[in-house]
Amino acid sequence: MATSGHTTEQSMAWRISGLDGLELLRASFRTQTFPRHFHDGYALGVIESGALAFRYQGADLVAAPGEINLVVPGLAHDGHAASDQGWAYRMFYLEADLPRAVAGELGRAGLPHFRAGVLRDPALARDLLALHHRLESGMDRLAAQSGLLSLLAAWITRHADDGGTPPRAGREPRAVALAREFLAARCAEDPDLAETARVAGLSPFHFLRVFRRTTGLTPHAFLVQCRVRRAQGLLRRGLDPARVAAETGFADQSHLTRQFKRLTGVTPAAYRNSLQDR
Repeated sequence: MATSGHTTEQSMAWRISGLDGLELLRASFRTQTFPRHFHDGYALGVIESGALAFRYQGADLVAAPGEINLVVPGLAHDGHAASDQGWAYRMFYLEADLPRAVAGELGRAGLPHFRAGVLRDPALARDLLALHHRLESGMDRLAAQSGLLSLLAAWITRHADDGGTPPRAGREPRAVALAREFLAARCAEDPDLAETARVAGLSPFHFLRVFRRTTGLTPHAFLVQCRVRRAQGLLRRGLDPARVAAETGFADQSHLTRQFKRLTGVTPAAYRNSLQDR
């Protein structure tokens, strides 16, 4: 993780373990001016405040709050504040192979291309910001990988020149049963999306859609439920909630408490104590 800043400029860049091909940036600029340059991959971000001005594909563009700024690999652009207020944004820098793979899942060969440098899609912008915040705060690998893959598919489908069409996701009970068994057995660990999809015999994107269509849950939601069920068993044996959290894959006791109460209606401590009082 790299940080820099002074009274008017603040920025932090970092990578996430398990999300190869992705770099994240959170920044607030007032005087920063980027000369014309290009990226080897895609730059995709959301303006949180102020406005970013940049020249791209022969046009002068301005991205305002809630709008998505975008450049594709190899195309030169610059960047500066559109007013004295400056701008704040959150960026995803994506190596080209990542969107290429998602586009392939959507039936589109090669790198997806986007004519627009500014996208006005409030729902996608909200989802991008939410994922960026969650990645900064910390989240399970399976949730992070699934969230990123789903957002890239939505971005490409809705905005690429030829977004493609996702293949129909049917119900594949055997594939889903294998994945459920794998996730239940590995719930105290931090399973990987690609590995889970391989167990099911499906590609990661198709697996996400099939699993949700069949079970009504995302793979990560299913994983959390498995952890909570295992936690219930340990609490019934009288184990301390802090130890239970460590043995069931939760980040800490507060993480266990939030998820346990969300799914059962009671805290782990109250659940354990109520059983001991009987």
